[in-house]
Amino acid sequence: MWITSKVKSKKSAYNLKYITAISLVSAMGGLLFGYDWVVIGGAKPFYEQFFSIASQPFLQGWAISAALVGCVGGTVLSGLLADRYGRKNLLILAAVLFTVSAVGTGASSVFTAFISYRILGGLGIGLASNLSPVYIAEVTPAPVRGKFVSINQLTIVIGILLAQVVNWLIAQPVPEGADATYILRSWNGQTGWRWMFWAETVPALLFFILMWFVPESPRFLAKKQKYNRSFSILEKISGRENANRAMEDIRASLKNDSHRMNFKALLSPSVFPVVLIGMVLAVFQQWCGINVIFMYAEEVFSAAGYSVSDMLFNIVITGSVNLVFTLIAMTLVDKIGRKKLMLAGAGSLALIYSILGTFYTFGLQGWPLLLLVILAIASYAMTLAPVTWVVLSEIFPNRVRGAAMAVSTFALWTANAILAYSFPAVNKAIHASGSFWLFAGISLAGFLFIRNKLVETKGKTLEQIEKDLIR
Repeated sequence: MWITSKVKSKKSAYNLKYITAISLVSAMGGLLFGYDWVVIGGAKPFYEQFFSIASQPFLQGWAISAALVGCVGGTVLSGLLADRYGRKNLLILAAVLFTVSAVGTGASSVFTAFISYRILGGLGIGLASNLSPVYIAEVTPAPVRGKFVSINQLTIVIGILLAQVVNWLIAQPVPEGADATYILRSWNGQTGWRWMFWAETVPALLFFILMWFVPESPRFLAKKQKYNRSFSILEKISGRENANRAMEDIRASLKNDSHRMNFKALLSPSVFPVVLIGMVLAVFQQWCGINVIFMYAEEVFSAAGYSVSDMLFNIVITGSVNLVFTLIAMTLVDKIGRKKLMLAGAGSLALIYSILGTFYTFGLQGWPLLLLVILAIASYAMTLAPVTWVVLSEIFPNRVRGAAMAVSTFALWTANAILAYSFPAVNKAIHASGSFWLFAGISLAGFLFIRNKLVETKGKTLEQIEKDLIR
């Protein structure tokens, strides 16, 4: 039996232990998303030698971006099926895809198989990145929703750090000045990189098992006119009086809904401006530059004068900073608000990238660059990383939330895939200095968009936000 934790609302109490439990389980999709997304960065120096692609920028980009192509497919699948089959069933499917991908990627002996399994894992990322925050937003009360949706970003960060630590522990030390032939013939080049992917099977199987024990989203059940089941879950979450109030709001928001997925509704004059805001925020989160540091850590740190072994340790440092500042963000998102945090993040990244670009231009190396990279990651982790997911899970109307979230996540992963595929060639053309100047400009543009277009959603129910945004 879950013990009710007392959190004051107008008339009742929220069952925070129960909300925390089901949110943590669904957020394991975020953990696997983070692990699967970043594990390839640490394995990169070794599988590139194994598959003989180290001198082919476009194949390097394809290896990194293949999973992101799968992500795009996963978001399309989510958009088509989330409002038909529910959040829970598709998160279970994501767990299966993560497991198969981890086993298959590590077992691959030819590049084509490697790519195929990475795409399969990307399908899982696309489903999880779309549905985990939506599920959490739909089961949490307004006063604490920002903090709970941020759990998904916290687990993404834990997954990132887990992948970084696993890569660091698995990889054997690489001697200073080791050439490609040495790396290829080493344990790292033949076997070590495989175990980096195989390690993902443990959390993937755990996610699969635990998802069977969480309830379906009460808002999805209401959409399917299963009002008794919906009310039962809401009552367990927030007490009878709050559940009655929530059911009234949900039924009112669904009054004119046909109960069928309709992507055309996203193009209506009242809904499309909100969808467009979601898409731009999603793309900005990916193009603000931090993902390059995670996916192409080897290039970033080697340009700063670090060896392969130093690079793996530096990645662990950046992942630890990412985790600490995500925890800080969780304490701020329901106090300071979404818009202020996003403005702070975009502005600080523009400044830090400008300094990084200057340092790379004049050939500075070593710890000053590492410090600036850490500051950039800290800023991102405390602002844009968690808050973007919170905003995306909040701003769309109940009747089209699954489709609208899928479109925004589709834009997010398309942007990420374009970035991952193109960065090796772009970086070769304009070098690290030009890359960071480019990201500084993108961050400034994001700051201006957020200032002019984003409204504050802190402390409002999903139905209140819908009334504010949909006229």
